[in-house]
Amino acid sequence: MGYRLSKIYTRTGDQGTTALSNNIRIEKCAPIIETIGQIDELNAAIGVIVAFSHDTVINEQLQYIQQHLFNIGGELSFPEFSQLNTDSITMLEKQIDDWNESLAPLKEFILPGGSQCSALCHQARTIARKTERSYVALIQDKTQPNNPLILSFLNRLSDYLFVLARFINLNDHHPEILWASHRGC
Repeated sequence: MGYRLSKIYTRTGDQGTTALSNNIRIEKCAPIIETIGQIDELNAAIGVIVAFSHDTVINEQLQYIQQHLFNIGGELSFPEFSQLNTDSITMLEKQIDDWNESLAPLKEFILPGGSQCSALCHQARTIARKTERSYVALIQDKTQPNNPLILSFLNRLSDYLFVLARFINLNDHHPEILWASHRGC
């Protein structure tokens, strides 16, 4: 079997187009390419969290999530390819619930930040929300395939990253900073 990426540059995109898996060329600014790019950006942001995290279990989970993000990008490029299932969403929900048991209930909004790793989780969370918005805009075009599991996964992933940021701050002994809107900044 040949190498999947035997040549990194092809020059085929030099005119502002790219190809989906069916080899049909489309503009690089097409909504589907924007959404695939958002998924790639989210995947890279999660990779940065892994690079700064020293928790093997969390890193394994994050890499599991990265695999799913690659699969989602593949599905958008080639809709007949779908590997996302409800188990992936259930895993995110179970982990959120497990972490939440050790966290104080939120009574106010908190500022994104804390430890370096927690701040990176917050940044990835905002990218997940941006990706979710991009996917919702994409599926408004009824000609685009719509897998409702993708939207659920992206929505739950942003929740997962928020709770992970809080959990990391708790473990790293970084206090949460409450939003001071009512205190007259």
